[in-house]
Amino acid sequence: MDRIDLFRIFSRVVECASFTRAADTLGVPRSSVSAAVQELEGRVGARLLHRTTRKVAPTHDGAAFYERCQRVIADVEDTENLFRQAATQPSGRLRVDVPGRIGRLIVAPALAEFLDLYPQIDIDLGVTDRAVNMVEGSLDCVLRVGPLSDSGLIARPIGKLTLINVASPAYLARHGAPRALSDLSQHWAVNYASPSSGRVEDWEWVEEGTLRTLSMRGRVTVNSAEAYIACCLAGLGLIQIPAYDVQGHLDAGELVEVMPGYRAEPMPMTLLYPHRQHLSRRLQIFADWLEDLLKRHLAT
Repeated sequence: MDRIDLFRIFSRVVECASFTRAADTLGVPRSSVSAAVQELEGRVGARLLHRTTRKVAPTHDGAAFYERCQRVIADVEDTENLFRQAATQPSGRLRVDVPGRIGRLIVAPALAEFLDLYPQIDIDLGVTDRAVNMVEGSLDCVLRVGPLSDSGLIARPIGKLTLINVASPAYLARHGAPRALSDLSQHWAVNYASPSSGRVEDWEWVEEGTLRTLSMRGRVTVNSAEAYIACCLAGLGLIQIPAYDVQGHLDAGELVEVMPGYRAEPMPMTLLYPHRQHLSRRLQIFADWLEDLLKRHLAT
């Protein structure tokens, strides 16, 4: 079998986590898929897949080989389409993952615009605040907010989220409005615990170019943005939140910004791709559209 065909079959097995599902999507017998993977493992001299009765997953070598396969397949597709791209619409399916609130408030409402522009592209939209494995999730790109670990992925900076301090009118009526840093010791915060690490985030502000932190007292700790905002609306304490996330509540007078001169450092937004030499045309188009969308809605 042609090497590129072997690469494509192996990649589809990784993406489907199943020989049977891969065979169904490729329109070939399961035995052909199994034989192709065995042939590929024989050629490269390494076990590429863990096989169980319930799931198929790449080995450590398999995950690395999958990334290389994606680069080779993308190169071949780019070469094949070199003279056709200008005359054809980009097509295919994209698997994308974005943070919860950005997905629900910004990306999902605007997807109709993108799908109208590119009727031959389909989108699988994952919406989660938890870190996901791009290979295991068969993802083409993920949008992440905040500092990044060294994941070996391609990182495309998108912009920064402005963070503000807010409280409800009920909280301010009961406790007064903090105006100086020394006032914070007399106030309560709704504490936010990272969904991935469980670590409670400190209160932050930038002072004369230096990031400062403070552990605030709080009687409630949450691990989702929805609960964080809901507790603030209920008058349970101060919160630090991206401005776009509560703009509607600010406009309605349900929340009030406090201590505007002591905001936390803006949070970077980054689009992550698998490590490929060339991105598919549909992914390049979607990434450009997403960046423009976010910059229209969020401070950069």
